[in-house]
Amino acid sequence: MAIELDNSFTVPAPPEQAWNVLLDVERIAPCMPGASVISVDGDEIQGQVKVKLGPLSLAYKGTAKFTEKDESTHTISIEATGKETRGAGTASATVQASLKPADTGGETLVSIHTSLSVTGRPAQFGRSLLPEVSGKLIAQFATNLQAMINADGAAAAETGAAETAAPETPAAETEGASAAAAEPAPAAAKPVPPVVKQEESLNAFRFVVIPILKRLVPVAAVGAALAVAFRRLRGRKS
Repeated sequence: MAIELDNSFTVPAPPEQAWNVLLDVERIAPCMPGASVISVDGDEIQGQVKVKLGPLSLAYKGTAKFTEKDESTHTISIEATGKETRGAGTASATVQASLKPADTGGETLVSIHTSLSVTGRPAQFGRSLLPEVSGKLIAQFATNLQAMINADGAAAAETGAAETAAPETPAAETEGASAAAAEPAPAAAKPVPPVVKQEESLNAFRFVVIPILKRLVPVAAVGAALAVAFRRLRGRKS
């Protein structure tokens, strides 16, 4: 089954900064539910994606490769192929992404077009569910990415403030401290980069089925109420 998907999300950083962030695959991989990077060799990435839909659990291993990285136009093209680790299903995708300044200053709008082809059990999801799954997945990725960038900015601000607040040592004190310089000073603690909590698998049931049920239940309730009222009305007439 082949399908075309269009998605977009906003990065809370200007295009020049967002470009570097999005190309750091190992750094942003935890932002994508169910995705993990096994290795990176230049423009080629080996990874794994786990998907869960109710009792159905799927795991894919495959390779993704950057086929275009044009920094002047901020466009990216990726070709990816994967195969089920426990099954005969396959997946392949061509992803084209472009970065443009968002309407809000200091932000970047990322537009993604994906040509996706899947075989095996995932094809049972149908064309109607795959766009909903991809939309929810991109939204969750954007939320996690924003949290990571904000945490990075807060950590950098704290480090800069600490360095600015450090008092300068007078020359006299510097001479007196020369003797103590022979003793090794304790190593300064390096700021730990923020880590986004990685979801073990993409739970498509939570992303898609539950929201659909929430929309259908009120409709079903209204339909049942109308049916009861109609029956009562017919009973009175008879």
